[in-house]
Amino acid sequence: MRRLGASVLGMEAIVAGLITPVAITVAGVEPWLAVTAGIGLAVLCVVVAGLLKRPFGYVAGSVVQVLAICTGFLVPTMFFLGAIFAALWITAIIVARRIEGATSR
Repeated sequence: MRRLGASVLGMEAIVAGLITPVAITVAGVEPWLAVTAGIGLAVLCVVVAGLLKRPFGYVAGSVVQVLAICTGFLVPTMFFLGAIFAALWITAIIVARRIEGATSR
């Protein structure tokens, strides 16, 4: 379960980091706000991926998904991409629980 969650958060960290230049050049967001939101979310994704060893790590991962969707207020495309990552996050949790349940029997 940890590997799937970390994979989703890793991919999301890359996308979150890449919204910084898009927010500045295309959306016209102030550079300080774009860097704080984009790079901050990317770092948060990496930190939470490391916290998946603990039970609250999955709650933190869910909070990251909400924050990713909220970055859509800076770059509207992130509403869509954030929803996709949230769906991947939920799917990863469901699939991993099924696999872990099947292997524990």
